[in-house]
Amino acid sequence: MSKGLVIAAVHPGSIAEEMEIEVGDRVLAVNEEELRDIIDFQYGISEDEFMLLIEKADGELWELDIEKDPGEFLGLEVETVSAEGLKKCNNNCSFCFVAQMPKGMRSSLYDRDDDYRLSLTQGSFITLSNLSEEDLDRITSLHLSPMYVSVHAWNPEVRTQLMKNPRAGKLPEQFRRLAEAGIVVHAQIVLVPEHNDGDALKETVERLGELYPSVQSIAVVPVGLTRFREKLTPLRGFTGEEASQLLDLAEKWQQEFFKKTGRHLVYFSDEFYILASRKFPEFSVYDDFPQLENGVGMARKFITEMESAWDQLPDKVSKRTVHLITGKAAFELFTTWGKRLMERVENLSVKVHEIHNDFFGLSVTAAGLLTAQDIARQLGDLLGENFLIPRTMLKADEDIFLDDLSVEWLEEKVNGKASIVDNHGLAFLEHVIGYSLEVYPFE
Repeated sequence: MSKGLVIAAVHPGSIAEEMEIEVGDRVLAVNEEELRDIIDFQYGISEDEFMLLIEKADGELWELDIEKDPGEFLGLEVETVSAEGLKKCNNNCSFCFVAQMPKGMRSSLYDRDDDYRLSLTQGSFITLSNLSEEDLDRITSLHLSPMYVSVHAWNPEVRTQLMKNPRAGKLPEQFRRLAEAGIVVHAQIVLVPEHNDGDALKETVERLGELYPSVQSIAVVPVGLTRFREKLTPLRGFTGEEASQLLDLAEKWQQEFFKKTGRHLVYFSDEFYILASRKFPEFSVYDDFPQLENGVGMARKFITEMESAWDQLPDKVSKRTVHLITGKAAFELFTTWGKRLMERVENLSVKVHEIHNDFFGLSVTAAGLLTAQDIARQLGDLLGENFLIPRTMLKADEDIFLDDLSVEWLEEKVNGKASIVDNHGLAFLEHVIGYSLEVYPFE
């Protein structure tokens, strides 16, 4: 008998709660078919009628006949993708961020997963290099879509050299197979100077573009380098001039793709625009913002959201001081908007703090990679005033920073009251002024 999948959450008021399914129970089978993983589970419960075999905590087995309306949610979540755990990464990429982390961080940051089931269910990027023929058959036959793929380079030799895995060179044939099966793919390119830029980048973008509409987006992000690289391949970041040249190329590609497909298709991360001291593209250039989690278009979307809610701001608030915590990359953006807010709203004081990443190294400028230790050391005593923390700094399901320290720890260290802010312009404005605005029309 399969070990099944352990239930991690049961939603209140759901069918699962009504059937007395509990956290810690195991789903062993759907319609008498043993579960290999979450894919089997999701396919099994997609029907309007099905039978679940549940193992309770005391070992008792329950057979539950479930009926639900079309589209109705069963109301339970499972702990992992399979009883055997995640498929692990078998690459040794020269730019791997996990390899650049010191000891003592929260444990989940050291996980080197490369699992196509996580790509489907959570949008995690995978390399395809550990897929078996059976895995590919399953993806194409079940039409598991969309998939998120770290491409890095189309050229087999370049990709193999970057990832230090001979199986990495199979990517072109794998991509063509996915395209033939109608699988939607969102591609990512981590760009490394003098490794996969230049002609290699041009080939990668052009070959991926030829696979539209299967390939729906191509995100280009700069390599992230920490100070913990003593025994790793020597790499460098991009200069401002190089970033500017890349963005010129990006605009050319976007115009060409838009004429052919109606989408701009290739998108460069916000970091390139900051590095090149260029304005962020207009909202329309990002189409449907397919790769926000990659830092692609996040600034433009945030700005547009704030502008759309600007007229709803009050002219005056009770005297209030708010501290904004950010990294070097977004400091200028928040400084500009902080000044605008103080001009717009009387009695409002906004203080923007640029936190230098002493922990990972000064070349790491993203706010999401700041630690509580660096923030505490550089903020000092806030005298009980409010400060805003972007949710991107914290663990997805817990208010814990990268260095495994809590928001509560930080509040005590800086003598301030923290507010955790989602990356949404309306949420930001509401936390700054201290109360809710009207229903916001932008989504």
